[in-house]
Amino acid sequence: MTAALIGAGMVARTHVAACADARGVRLKGIMSRTPARAEALAPGGAVYADLDAVAADPEVDFAIIVTPPDARADIVAPLAAAGKHILLEKPLGRTAEEARAVCKLCADAGVTLGVVFQHRMRAASRKAAKLVAGGSLGALGLVEIAVPWWRDQGYYDEPGRGTYARDGGGVLISQAIHTIDLALSLAGPVARTRAMATTTRFHAMEAEDFVTAGVEFANGAVGSLVASTASYPGRAETITLHFDAASLRLASGQLHVHWRDGREETHGEEAGTGGGADPMAFTHAWHQSVIEDFADALREGRAPAATGADAVAAQALIDAMIRSSKSGAPEEVTP
Repeated sequence: MTAALIGAGMVARTHVAACADARGVRLKGIMSRTPARAEALAPGGAVYADLDAVAADPEVDFAIIVTPPDARADIVAPLAAAGKHILLEKPLGRTAEEARAVCKLCADAGVTLGVVFQHRMRAASRKAAKLVAGGSLGALGLVEIAVPWWRDQGYYDEPGRGTYARDGGGVLISQAIHTIDLALSLAGPVARTRAMATTTRFHAMEAEDFVTAGVEFANGAVGSLVASTASYPGRAETITLHFDAASLRLASGQLHVHWRDGREETHGEEAGTGGGADPMAFTHAWHQSVIEDFADALREGRAPAATGADAVAAQALIDAMIRSSKSGAPEEVTP
């Protein structure tokens, strides 16, 4: 499978490295509004002049889009119309409504849409998913989600970062969305939430850098979420799920299982997750797994590991949390 990369910002280098190591995938070139950045990253210096050039390239099977979320539809539309499958960095758009529109664009064009939720690809996450699906854990009762990250002011000084116009919000949509997606993939959909979202004294930015919320899951479980980019010096995000027979805790790339009968298990290798001052302090192996899975999904005619519908579910919860913070009341979550 042959890919083109759209965008040459912060995460582009991770995708270039991931494609270089990915099984059965070749990155042919990069397109960016800043050609010099693309030339510096592109394998062999292969740079596309514009989206039309990518759309017209018969060798390109899919596009990996890593631009900010303020122009998703404008980028996706011509590529999907040309039959290029789409692997999109989170979020799909600035709102759940925009995310749904991107999903419809791809569905109407008959192309596959995948989302880069690389936290699903960790060995610990996969083991947790297998345990949950196996049925031995019993019913889920309580979920605790924590994203105690740190970003310094310089991060938000980049034009547009942490604004509604470019990013669609702050810590929820830009950082915590990965942990939210993984939690939803394990615990199921949320029915309603009540939240407080605000900006601490540690950042000058338009959107929120701190959120705390209570959540009620459709399956009857309850839970909490705390997400921040004001938690110096930043710690790894955690997801803890309490079932009848055991509690699962995902942290720093590892899964800790505490069975009610006294047994304990640990799966996976400890790894950095980009929660501190360096947002890129993580391995590209998880992105590599996302790209390999997406290419395999195209070959096999199946859905990728994370779909557009998965992204919409995460963004619908985020939108509901922001609405709840403004209304001061519980808000329903509509996927």
